[in-house]
Amino acid sequence: MAAARRRGAGRGRPTLEEVAARAGVGRGTASRVINGSPRVSDRTRAAVEQAVADLGYVPNRAARALAANRADAVALVIPEPETRLFAEPYFSDIIRGVACELADTDLQLLLTLVRTAKERQRLADYLAAHRVDGVLMISAHAADPLPDVLERIDIPAVLGGRRSARETVAHVDSDNLGGARSAVAHLAERGRRTIATITGSLDMYTAQCRLDGYREALDAADLPRDPDLVERADFTEEGGRRAMAALLARRPDLDAVFAASDVMAAGARRVLRQHGRKVPDDVALVGYDDSPVARHMDPPLTSVRQATEEMGRAMVRVLLEQMATRESPATVPGTRPHLVLPAELVPRDSS
Repeated sequence: MAAARRRGAGRGRPTLEEVAARAGVGRGTASRVINGSPRVSDRTRAAVEQAVADLGYVPNRAARALAANRADAVALVIPEPETRLFAEPYFSDIIRGVACELADTDLQLLLTLVRTAKERQRLADYLAAHRVDGVLMISAHAADPLPDVLERIDIPAVLGGRRSARETVAHVDSDNLGGARSAVAHLAERGRRTIATITGSLDMYTAQCRLDGYREALDAADLPRDPDLVERADFTEEGGRRAMAALLARRPDLDAVFAASDVMAAGARRVLRQHGRKVPDDVALVGYDDSPVARHMDPPLTSVRQATEEMGRAMVRVLLEQMATRESPATVPGTRPHLVLPAELVPRDSS
């Protein structure tokens, strides 16, 4: 067998025609065997597989993908600036999960940032040409038209998170409502009575759910909903700093803060320190994500853990299932696969 491979190597790369001739079948039959078609007999399949082994034949992936109308690639689309991508552990965890789940497949991963309307249109044109077999998208904002474009061009797609409770595109999400509720309930149980929150961008369903969870926990603890204790930010550290400064200016009597991300909590922590507020003695602080930021803060930050890497893996599994069944994401609204992963509070010294 090794000698046969060496003879094949000496003549150049073995061709499909040579495989067919050695197996005593036609080129089309050999192609069907190599591409996994069930429409061949066991005897023919064995003959072709033996010829492949004898000649050392390696299929041309590009030609196979073209013949099967496949690109052998998946796009991971992130509609955020690169400053957020590299500053927030959430994105690296998602990417790690996606890459790990794709590692055992033959699919290439294309990472695409979409920051402007022009870039969005260019991506839409690229996807409409079926340059990829499926799309993963995270950090979708409520008004983002790209998920609707994915439905319209009939390409398998899965969102990490969702644009609203009525999302029609397949998605994998975290229990943001329950996670936020547990964080604020924890603060109330520790005796805090003037609990503020720093929200994420409220054009994102994730941020809306975390704000709703904060409000529900206040209601459950018989604490009033005070608009002066709510400050909108944008999931960035700078946003957390600005929000914390605004909250202290309005309500210097606050004794706890729930920040909707660890990165924003880090910004809030800096402002509290500048104002001479001790954490947790004067102000208890809780974040969200349970990222390395939380574990390395001083004091270590109580945070809500969401299975971010598992979310990336789950997104790939849902997408691969869609691709395997050739299911279109543009069927009856509300029938798309969806999965909500649990969130868990991790208490530390900041609260």
